[in-house]
Amino acid sequence: MEKEMAYGTDYKYIPATSIESGRGHEVASDIFCQTIQIVNICFVGHPNHQDKWVLVDAGMPKSADDIISAAEERFGRKSRPQAIVLTHGHFDHVGAIIELINHWKVPVYAHELELPYLTGKLEYPEPDPSVGGGLVARMSPIFPNEPIDLGNHAKQLPSDGSVPGMPGWHWIHTPGHTPGHISLFREGDRSLIAGDAFVTVKQESLYKVITQEQEISGPPKYFTTDWQAAKESVAKLEALMPSAAVTGHGMPMEGQILLDSLQQLVSEFDRIAVPDHGIYVDEVKH
Repeated sequence: MEKEMAYGTDYKYIPATSIESGRGHEVASDIFCQTIQIVNICFVGHPNHQDKWVLVDAGMPKSADDIISAAEERFGRKSRPQAIVLTHGHFDHVGAIIELINHWKVPVYAHELELPYLTGKLEYPEPDPSVGGGLVARMSPIFPNEPIDLGNHAKQLPSDGSVPGMPGWHWIHTPGHTPGHISLFREGDRSLIAGDAFVTVKQESLYKVITQEQEISGPPKYFTTDWQAAKESVAKLEALMPSAAVTGHGMPMEGQILLDSLQQLVSEFDRIAVPDHGIYVDEVKH
């Protein structure tokens, strides 16, 4: 008998939103970024192709209806993806995953190092509210943190770097924010889906989250546990010279401002990204 999927007992609706919630941005003809409260999901596939698209990440808790409605508006009524790909398993990226699996009956792919957090075996480290930067960081202890269990619906990404349902794309291991965090890159037009490897809003600040004031930043500080790996991951993505980037939080960024901002983030990572103090701040500062 197939094991029933389950969220952690601490999964709940989080009453936080931004002015972009419910809005979408077409980054390319087949890349559509949709904001769900304070986090972005990504639809990859050409509009109205009902069965030839992929969902990247799964939004906030209790957001399944909004995600399904956005998918049907873009791809047609009763459309379903070929797969769901997760950049990582934090609550705001898997918040509606079980409802979406039940609705669409599709597989979910993640990095092998992320699978224990998606199959009930491991719990992420506690968020660190001491990193500073604003009210969201201070609120972080209330964020769901217990592991979810997707059972055999969670599958390992192919070891050759390909992405199921996304021809022309490959996944890149970008750890630091979580051990199995990935980003997605398409060489043909240098499009990047970065997850939380870096973001384009100061995610720790509630004011900036609400207003979506754009500025490049490292991964959300309160959930990032390996700053040396995070620094190396940003450098890896900057070296790709992406033409456009969709990040887990904040507005999409493209063109020269993206290249310049990434270059600055790499060269000044310790100042821009790493907290002055915190339980996970390590030798990056020394």
